[in-house]
Amino acid sequence: MTEDHALQNDEAMPDVIAAADPGAASGAQPAPETGPVAAADPAAEAEAAALPPTRPEGVPEKFWDAEAGLVRTEALLKSYRELERKLGRMVPLPSDEADDAGHERLRRALGVPESAEGYQIEAQNELIQPDADINARLHAAGFSQNQAQMVYDLAAEYVVPLVDQAVAEVAATRDVERLAGHFGGGEAWRAVARQIETWGRANLPADTMEVLASNYEGVLAMHHMMRASEPSVVQGADGSAGESSETELRQLMRDPRYWRDRDPRLIARVTDGFARLYSK
Repeated sequence: MTEDHALQNDEAMPDVIAAADPGAASGAQPAPETGPVAAADPAAEAEAAALPPTRPEGVPEKFWDAEAGLVRTEALLKSYRELERKLGRMVPLPSDEADDAGHERLRRALGVPESAEGYQIEAQNELIQPDADINARLHAAGFSQNQAQMVYDLAAEYVVPLVDQAVAEVAATRDVERLAGHFGGGEAWRAVARQIETWGRANLPADTMEVLASNYEGVLAMHHMMRASEPSVVQGADGSAGESSETELRQLMRDPRYWRDRDPRLIARVTDGFARLYSK
């Protein structure tokens, strides 16, 4: 073989190799082998599709229909309309302390009358009557009609009994001083008081004894009856005891004119009445 022929054979080799292995001729790496592609699981896809949608974030539970997987639009719209109505009725707060119109608007909304004269107070006790100065202070403090009425009601419920008790204590102290003077001094009065108490508990009904012993005139009436003789209840024409007259006398003694004002005519009527009831 000549040298030129050998050279021609060498130049032809690359073409044979390229034809047998194109990748080798180009210098490219062989493609990696891949396994078979997994087929989709129809059962899993169907199960996933059957699950209801979850409640979106930000949607309150009361507006979410879990079974249908939908927003309760009717309930949402109803709630929105209610909110609009409430906002429409709301009174805007004053912007600052200088907002006089805003403060006045708020006071009207809270039930505060335009002036202190606008309060309609219903007196629950004759001692507690509407007072212009008190109403003015209540109005300046922003009290509504109901709040102002409650002030008067509480005074009638709690203050009046305290005043009555204080008046009764003062009257009792004064009566003790008068009785001590009437019977010749404190020591003599204490001795007579023990006698009256013993006699009264033995001869008078308990409630009558309590009423008579609560004031100066009643004690003198018991002392007079004790000294006169043992009492006997006055009988009516039909032979029944005069309970109605005694009840009337006790009612008179509960009259404020008797225990508070010390009306002389009322006191004399009660004293004479008991003297007639408990006599021979």
